[in-house]
Amino acid sequence: MDTKKIKYIPLFLMTMVLFSCKQETGFTTQRDDYDRYLAAKPVKTTSKYFQLWDNKIKSDSLQLLSLGNVAGEYNRFFQGTGDIKYLKMAEQSLQKAVDIAAVGKAGYYRALARNYISQHRFKEALQLTQKAREMGSGVNDTQGLLFDVHMELGNYDEAHAYLDSISNMSDFGYLIRLAKWNDHKGDLDTAIRFMEKAVVKAESSKNRSMLLWSYTNLADFYGHAGRIEESYQMYLRALRLDPQNAYAKKGIAWIVYSHERNGEEALRILDSILLKHQSPEYYLLKAEIAEFMGNEVLKLEALDNYYKKVQNADYGDMYNAYNVDFYIDMNVEEKAMKLAQKEVENRPTPESYSLLAYSYFTKGEKEKALEIVETHIAGKTFEPGILSKAAEIYKANGDHGKVKELKQELVGAIYELGPVMESQILSL
Repeated sequence: MDTKKIKYIPLFLMTMVLFSCKQETGFTTQRDDYDRYLAAKPVKTTSKYFQLWDNKIKSDSLQLLSLGNVAGEYNRFFQGTGDIKYLKMAEQSLQKAVDIAAVGKAGYYRALARNYISQHRFKEALQLTQKAREMGSGVNDTQGLLFDVHMELGNYDEAHAYLDSISNMSDFGYLIRLAKWNDHKGDLDTAIRFMEKAVVKAESSKNRSMLLWSYTNLADFYGHAGRIEESYQMYLRALRLDPQNAYAKKGIAWIVYSHERNGEEALRILDSILLKHQSPEYYLLKAEIAEFMGNEVLKLEALDNYYKKVQNADYGDMYNAYNVDFYIDMNVEEKAMKLAQKEVENRPTPESYSLLAYSYFTKGEKEKALEIVETHIAGKTFEPGILSKAAEIYKANGDHGKVKELKQELVGAIYELGPVMESQILSL
């Protein structure tokens, strides 16, 4: 889930916030709202158009338009199934298009860069985007993509400069990036306002992919702001548009789990996703819910399934961040440390440094962990998951003032962090 600014809450309100969030809002989900979507058929991974384009590629390697269309279909299949092979096949088609294109090459560079972003190959994505800029066409699209890549790499000053270069309040791409920028700064209210404007733009365009993207991202923002019912309604909007949308179903599962504390129903929703979608991270959520329910056997089974999934070499660095936490939890400290160091090399963001700091912390090197927190994390992020790790490190180093300050902030993020984290925050 995305970051948010966590408001300060007086200490005497902690218990009320922690244990009566559901009662405060008076909102509960209704199974009838989403049950029909849980039985949705799996995404079809072919179509008459795909077959037509694919046949043209096989019969004539210079069918450039077909290469682009096939890559788009592969990407759609990946989004629908979570099967990494489709993302890799999209990469192959786009790489071939880049190799043979004489006209419109910048567009293929950008498309391949977006594919690399999905694969967490951020430095390679930056190189491709810079090549697209050198081509001179689609300048605004390239500038927007440079913002995206620099945000992923933690180059925030550069990202902001590119954002300023595409300023246009009537443009969907600018609005969603402006929302992301304000969320990064911790101004969630402003981020929501811009994302709401983006939804209006998407609805006027009737562009399905824009609608799905803006509905699910606004749903996330509403959830971070504690506007749970509005978050829920946005996920339902996405499902009405795309009954197979796994991300929206996961969002509803999170509401049922974290807001309503109904682990059994959350697992039922999650299991319906896992029947059709292959993304490994769903098993981590299943393990967390099982832990909340006290079902150790189910938790270990889910973790085992996650581990088996991420052994696929096609994932590359996509699950490094998840794997660091996984190895720490499994007490495989050296593997966690190596992966955390690799993540810092790949993308030196506060999140990556948090993984490195926590790896040092779990090895008993609390002073080194503190140095990383103070140099690369403090004041640079509002992400609750990162701040909770920082709080543990401050506590181990005896900085009770910082711990008290972060504890006040984190108590307002219980919904975002989830019930399993609750006792850890209370014990800070």
